Amino acid sequence: MASKEGGMAFSRKSYKLTSDAEKSRVTGLVHEKLLNDYLHRVFSSPDHGPAAATSRKPLSFQNLPEHLDQLLHVDEEEEESQEQVEGRLGPSTVVLDHTGGFEGLLLVDDDLLGVIGHSNFGTIRSTTCVYKGKWIYEVLISSQGLMQIGWCTINCRFNQEEGVGDTHNSYAYDGNRVRKWNVTTTNYGKAWAAGDIVSCLIDLDEGTLSFSLNGVSLGTAFENLSRGLGMAYFPAISLSFKESVAFNFGSRPLRYPVAGYRPLQDPPSADLARAQRLLGCFRAVLSVELDPVEGRLVEKESSEWQLQGQPTILLTLAHIFHHFAPLLREVYVVEAVLMSFLLGVVEAGSPEQAQTVVHQVLDLLWLFMEDYEVQDCLKQLMMSLLRLYRFSPIVPDLSLQIRYLRLTIAILSHQKSRKFLLSSVLFDVLRSVVFFYIKSPLRVEEAGLQELIPTTWWPHRSPREGKEEVREETSEERLRRRAYERGCQRLKKRIEVVEELQVQILKLLLNNKDENGGEASRYIFLTKFRKFLQENASGRGNTPMLCPPEYMVCFLHRLISALRFYWDEYKASNPRTSFSEEAYVPPQIFYNGKVDYFDLQRLGGLLSHLRKTLKDDLASKANILIDPLELQATTMDDLDEDEEPAPAAAQRPMQALAVGGALPLPRPGWLSSPTLGRANRFLSTAAVTLMTPRRPLSASEKVKVRTLSAEQRTREDIEGSQWNEGLLVGRPPEEPDQPLTENSLLEVLDGAVMMYNLSVHQQLGKMVGVSDDVNEYAMALRDTEDKLRRCPKQRKDILAELTKSQKVFSEKLDHLSRRLAWVHATVYSQEKMQDIYWLLRVCLRTIEHGDRTGSLFAFMPEFYLSVAINSYSALKNYFGPVHSMEELPGYEETLTRLAAILAKHFADTRIVGTDIRDSLMQALASYVCYPNSLRAVERIPEEQRIAMVKNLLAPYEQRPWAQTNWILVRLWRGCGFGYRYTRLPHLLKTKPEDANLPSLQKPCPSTLLQQHMADLLREGSDVAPSFLNSVLNQLNWAFSEFIGMIQEIHQAAERLERNFVDSRQLKVCATCFDLSVSLLRVLEMTITLVPEIFLDWARPTSEMLLRRLAQLLNQVLNRVTAERNLFDRVVTLRLPGLESVDHYPILVAVTGILVRLLVHGPASGTERATSVLLADPCFQLRSISYLLGQPEPPAPGTALPAPDRKHFSLQSYTDYISVEELAQVEQMLAHLTSASAQVAAASLPTSEEDLCPICYAHPISAVFQPCGHKSCKACIDQHLMNNKDCFFCKATIASVEDWDKAANASATSSAA
Repeated sequence: MASKEGGMAFSRKSYKLTSDAEKSRVTGLVHEKLLNDYLHRVFSSPDHGPAAATSRKPLSFQNLPEHLDQLLHVDEEEEESQEQVEGRLGPSTVVLDHTGGFEGLLLVDDDLLGVIGHSNFGTIRSTTCVYKGKWIYEVLISSQGLMQIGWCTINCRFNQEEGVGDTHNSYAYDGNRVRKWNVTTTNYGKAWAAGDIVSCLIDLDEGTLSFSLNGVSLGTAFENLSRGLGMAYFPAISLSFKESVAFNFGSRPLRYPVAGYRPLQDPPSADLARAQRLLGCFRAVLSVELDPVEGRLVEKESSEWQLQGQPTILLTLAHIFHHFAPLLREVYVVEAVLMSFLLGVVEAGSPEQAQTVVHQVLDLLWLFMEDYEVQDCLKQLMMSLLRLYRFSPIVPDLSLQIRYLRLTIAILSHQKSRKFLLSSVLFDVLRSVVFFYIKSPLRVEEAGLQELIPTTWWPHRSPREGKEEVREETSEERLRRRAYERGCQRLKKRIEVVEELQVQILKLLLNNKDENGGEASRYIFLTKFRKFLQENASGRGNTPMLCPPEYMVCFLHRLISALRFYWDEYKASNPRTSFSEEAYVPPQIFYNGKVDYFDLQRLGGLLSHLRKTLKDDLASKANILIDPLELQATTMDDLDEDEEPAPAAAQRPMQALAVGGALPLPRPGWLSSPTLGRANRFLSTAAVTLMTPRRPLSASEKVKVRTLSAEQRTREDIEGSQWNEGLLVGRPPEEPDQPLTENSLLEVLDGAVMMYNLSVHQQLGKMVGVSDDVNEYAMALRDTEDKLRRCPKQRKDILAELTKSQKVFSEKLDHLSRRLAWVHATVYSQEKMQDIYWLLRVCLRTIEHGDRTGSLFAFMPEFYLSVAINSYSALKNYFGPVHSMEELPGYEETLTRLAAILAKHFADTRIVGTDIRDSLMQALASYVCYPNSLRAVERIPEEQRIAMVKNLLAPYEQRPWAQTNWILVRLWRGCGFGYRYTRLPHLLKTKPEDANLPSLQKPCPSTLLQQHMADLLREGSDVAPSFLNSVLNQLNWAFSEFIGMIQEIHQAAERLERNFVDSRQLKVCATCFDLSVSLLRVLEMTITLVPEIFLDWARPTSEMLLRRLAQLLNQVLNRVTAERNLFDRVVTLRLPGLESVDHYPILVAVTGILVRLLVHGPASGTERATSVLLADPCFQLRSISYLLGQPEPPAPGTALPAPDRKHFSLQSYTDYISVEELAQVEQMLAHLTSASAQVAAASLPTSEEDLCPICYAHPISAVFQPCGHKSCKACIDQHLMNNKDCFFCKATIASVEDWDKAANASATSSAA
């Protein structure tokens, strides 16, 4: 053991206690008088004061053991009296009764003190009961859900619906619903939160029962308890699914003891007394020094004391620790004695002085105690620290959290202790991530937020969607806002103190300069950190095994701070490396197997598949060979995957979930134990890594892959050496030679990105709920104040109710605004925003570098793209309005880089996962909805923009086309006919929605991207026909599905019996309607940009496309415009879920197409469009008249419509349709009226034999070769877009020729 302070090395074995004969030969001891004074000073008896100094017995090392035995003597009768106490029955060690005292499905910790509910309402009681006296136990609340905590008798019978407090002779407190229970229920107490401690007190002398919350009494809950023969009360709890607590019956010191009440389990009083006396002796050693020259004792401060190697002091300490070491393995002694001593050291001096004393204490522990004793002591010490930190109430200055973190730092600063704790405790026994969490106070009054933020304020938003109300801030509001902001800054500064201490802990764990013959802390941390990530990645859906997301958020931010500190520190000493601002993860990490990604999906699919299909690319680009044995092994694993039984460790939770069973599982998860202990349950996965070479590779040499577990990696495997690149082996030629930073930091960075993907983004979105609550209550308060101003003064009853509501809303807003200040300081501060922004930029650079590797890009894990998308979404939606993304440095450049990634990879063939492809498509669809991000898309290089539009114009079949269509619609919105609305006109009066939704953004069309689309459609001979054919197919499908669904909905609504329409059916129906409208808008955009596609009949497909378009437009018009038809009736029902279904959106889309064809087109095109439209047998002029409010004349014999019936008319929407657009509609109606009259006058009757046998709407005009069957051109052209077989005989059609009956008849006669 090396004493770092003294700079001397001591062999522990040299200072073990020896025999008397050997003691006499020890040299270097001081003279007898000084030794006597010193030993009396150190081992003074508490019964002998300074006055008895003259009569005391001389002390030396020969008689010290006898003196020490007398000093530590405890009355044996007192010890025996603790074994059985009147008023208590059961074992002296109190635990939960997991053998028979339970009901339902439960998971119990291995110490039988923590429990998790795994059924509807499971119940469990303790093994010990009480029948007389005053008793107390504590419950540490790990989750704040539905639980009933209290007492019950052995005769109480519980089930999955009735628990503690629901039966006679059982009593409970429920802090979730803030009630007390004993058959009936009434209001009682305060709401509890995770991290609170509930004290349950029972006074069987007076027959009363009460509860305390964090040491504050909630008052007497029950009186007149049943007492007497056979009446004894057990501590008990009922808890719902996934709720969790931990009990303290007295196995540890009570956090909030109450005078007169005894814990159910007696403390080890004798051991405590001995430990306290030994601690006094130990403190005396630290406060006294020997001066052999002058022969006197010198008083010293503990922080100034140093172990100099003096035999007298060493032998003295050896005697102390001979007795002290066994006691320091006991949980109660460690927390009550050692913890209290160390906390006193931390509070007494500066952090530097406290750290010095703690280091000295730990040095002495390692020197004078056996290794297993020190390890047990440190384990119990850290468990106690974690418990104290997690279950400390939030006070205004956060002093409790600060003192526990300072002690944690002091302990972890000790090198040997830190390495042991990292290796065996922090991640294996404890959930040490708790140290990086700052819990949010549920009760702002107790947290002191009222004093810290005396003035509250909340933002005022416009109450109506679509109507921007810009209201000047009044002077009073401005003063309130500034006072509130000052209070928020005060709170933030206090929280930053805690955060800085948490970062210091991580800096210690990431230290890589402390090898000293062993492994550095950073490399131990990397192994444990990777296992932590694996548990959370593989355990999704198993909540007890997962780290709570609120802990993950705090852990991620602290980790980023520590990571960037070490990254920039390394840059300072190595100028060739990069700053943390330029950080990214090199692509070779994803395919060289040095880092285990468990079963996480890669962009190109499964890793085993990629290693087989891309092995040649790995060899040519990265000099990596896949071992054939590895390939064979992975192939066999793939075949046996479905049949292979789960590992025993993974099966254990399912074995525990036997109905009606409570098993003492080893630390089942995060939610139960207050120390967040855990089971060693790791899924066994084989990490593919590399056989690292010991010499440089030539261009032709390859590295062969072999399997290596994460625990087997050494520092050289990570950091590399002179002839080995470590984690970066297999560098592709596209990557630069110069290193980024230390390889180990790259792995930490990779883990941080994975953490964000696992649960951080989800939690960031969840915490926005507090801000949403503030906005809702603020709106309710404004409405109430408006009603108060309008209410007549004589209506005092209404005024009283409104005033009461106003007070309730104001109080709630005061509470929420203070909670919001806490959330903004801990989750949404400027610094946290910069962390997420940095992570976004890391992902962008990583994706860009990976993309350059060509096919090897497929090895990248999917979560890098997910984090890039989600982190941008979080920055845009979650941190406002306090902080804006536009304030961040390099904001526009980052938007452009993300736009380029989305534009390129949404149709990247290297990406095969359906979910990630959908995510990319949705992200791009959202991106083009906002002006800033749309302009970023326009800033990417032209070739990338054209490639993106070309991918958007690919045929819709065989891919998710709805999002593609949505993107095209957003590029057009604001340019179409009557298409300038944010919300549909008929929805403006309904409840406003979230204004941040992409669908509610103001129109921001992109003329640049529209031009690219026009150029591609115009120049590509195959692009336009295939694209428009797929659009028309999808329109036909979507509208047909919509009509079929509204028929079913109407039939259900017309039935006399009461029935309900399935909400999912309504949602699908509305979706089909929205898709139909958006497809019509895409057709409108196409006709506007490139009208010749439909009107230039020199193109081979123009006539066919125009005929199909006319057919679909007529179908839509006829279905929607008929008076008293199906569509009209369903719209008037206004069913919830069909709010978007209305005449306006679909009719203005159809009108826009018709206007473009019949009004704006050239004369020749207008004539062709008119003839095709009128030639369609479904065309009805009254559908066009309907657009301008001209009703259909009633049929003979039918009743006249009601005179007050309101007819649809485009003229009613002057806020959305301009005068010029209305004039164009009138012009179109006049043109069609005239043209239809001319066609009617000139049309000749057609024989049925001459009609197309497919559509019976047009005359036969085409004959198929070689089979000779006939149809009209429109039918065969449409058919050939998707199929090459004949309608009738299924022969393959080689060609289609024009067919004219008259010409064919004359040719036949001439041939005859």
